[in-house]
Amino acid sequence: MSSPIGLARICLTGSRSWPEPQLLADTLMDVWHDATQLGYDGIQLEHGACEDGADALGDLWAIGHGIPRHREPADWSGPCAPDCKPGHRRRGRRGDYCPTAGRRRNQLLVDRGPVLVVAAHHNNSAGTADCMRRAKKAGIPVRRIVA
Repeated sequence: MSSPIGLARICLTGSRSWPEPQLLADTLMDVWHDATQLGYDGIQLEHGACEDGADALGDLWAIGHGIPRHREPADWSGPCAPDCKPGHRRRGRRGDYCPTAGRRRNQLLVDRGPVLVVAAHHNNSAGTADCMRRAKKAGIPVRRIVA
């Protein structure tokens, strides 16, 4: 019998308007099953901690199944990156923010080295597309689902 190899880190990225909770749940269940068949002890779900859409649905799914989670929220109101141009900050419903925060968070998720990215892509979500692009560039497989 082979020894356990730990948890498979799975990155979830997705649209804030993801409309198909069951499709996402079924996909995550399939990924969990596949990981155990490959010898992992289970999965850890990692995502950008958005309060709605795919991140929120995935988080609830993980809680319901006792799956460990890692939440990596974007620091929208925090300091800009060193390469941000002066005057690029924007005003939104929650105040002043850096529009590059989401892309920086996506890179942090990819840099954590997940074994797979699950991308719940809907309405041409730019953030989801950015995370998929970064994962592919890093050589991480992407399982894209579309609603």
